[in-house]
Amino acid sequence: MSESLVEWASEDHDDGFGASPLDDLDGPLTAEPPHPINWNLLSADDAEAEWIELNRWVNWLRRTYGLPASVVPPFWHRHPELVWELSALHLHWLGAYDPDQHGSAPLGWHRDFADARQRLRDWVAVSGTRLERDRPTRQTAWPGEPPTDAVEDVAIGDRDEDFVQFVVDDVARRREAEAELLRMP
Repeated sequence: MSESLVEWASEDHDDGFGASPLDDLDGPLTAEPPHPINWNLLSADDAEAEWIELNRWVNWLRRTYGLPASVVPPFWHRHPELVWELSALHLHWLGAYDPDQHGSAPLGWHRDFADARQRLRDWVAVSGTRLERDRPTRQTAWPGEPPTDAVEDVAIGDRDEDFVQFVVDDVARRREAEAELLRMP
């Protein structure tokens, strides 16, 4: 487990981003121009950094705007449809609030945020994730495909612990894939 993830897990997250909610948003992603994140192609190290940054931003977003679990559920990280939507919204926010951006860009972000909230509600309804429990998003088997496995709800008592374990597992999977590529002739 890397030092940044251990540091994040040991921090107190109840205060949002400290004295000023924007202080912590000047992290690694703002050192370079914002760019789209293709979660399928990230290296293990890049994925870990992006997960932590997106998680920090999603926590800021949900607290700042008082978003209920029907819009941003605690286990969003377990659902790719929510990860992609929140990641895109984060990128849009970074661009809209860039100091070199036109002064009306934040209004555009808020307009698009209203649309995104409806899509997030739709994704949450389809995924089945809830405040205190989660299940994998149900998949529909198409004709000719084997039937999909039944999905069960799982109660999760500690959201931050679940997030850290999810990231550790994702990073390990990516490291193994990277190592496998290096072993190929």
